[in-house]
Amino acid sequence: MNRSALILLAGIVGLGLVVGGGASAAPSAKPSAAGHHAAVRRHHPAPSHFTHGVVDNRWFPLKPGNRYVYRGAEEGKRERDVLVVTYRTRVVDGVVCRVVFDRVWKNGRLNEHTHDFYAQTRSGTVWYFGERTATLDRHGHVNSREGSWMSGVHGAEAGIFMTPHPHRGPSYHQEDFPGHAEDVYTVVRRDARVTVPMLQTNHAVLTRETTVLEPGVRDHKYYVRDIGTVREVTVQGGSESLRLVSLTHRPR
Repeated sequence: MNRSALILLAGIVGLGLVVGGGASAAPSAKPSAAGHHAAVRRHHPAPSHFTHGVVDNRWFPLKPGNRYVYRGAEEGKRERDVLVVTYRTRVVDGVVCRVVFDRVWKNGRLNEHTHDFYAQTRSGTVWYFGERTATLDRHGHVNSREGSWMSGVHGAEAGIFMTPHPHRGPSYHQEDFPGHAEDVYTVVRRDARVTVPMLQTNHAVLTRETTVLEPGVRDHKYYVRDIGTVREVTVQGGSESLRLVSLTHRPR
């Protein structure tokens, strides 16, 4: 964005044929929320390019039965986030997606639950096809479904969530539902240091996430090979922080 658009766009076009997993549409770019890079926006490949629910990207593996538990705080409230990779799949926009069930407790009360839908191309790129989310009031009743979206519905489109070989530079739209879900991520480092209760490493992938819907907010996420997300922290515009405390597997 602030850099030469011609130089950056040329690099993105060169990358696009590999990242998209065979998509014929050329990528387009537009300014990201933070104004640092142009973000790759492209249509997802045809269903035949996907693995029918298998997501085994080394940086974001979704093995059915895996249960991730994160603990931390947001705005002074204790937070517990439990993410379960289910054995279920769902067809979204013609593509078979893995269903992930995510629940968030704040100060011990269930505050939000979400079903997320991911699919992976045969070349290893993970695409995010949408989410059904709900925030709950103190009585457990749904008070909002804002942020929900599905690729192919009302103009929403799937976004790239993780490439097979992430490297510093390009930005990608993870969510593409204007006015409702517009997350953009950029790989910042491939050799980041991260420490969580489960592990310590100097070889994490660090990403920056922004959105035009919250222009003053910037988040960092850390990914570890063969595990996935191990830490999330808001570095600007908020105070949320989560760390992976356990990873267990539940057979079918």
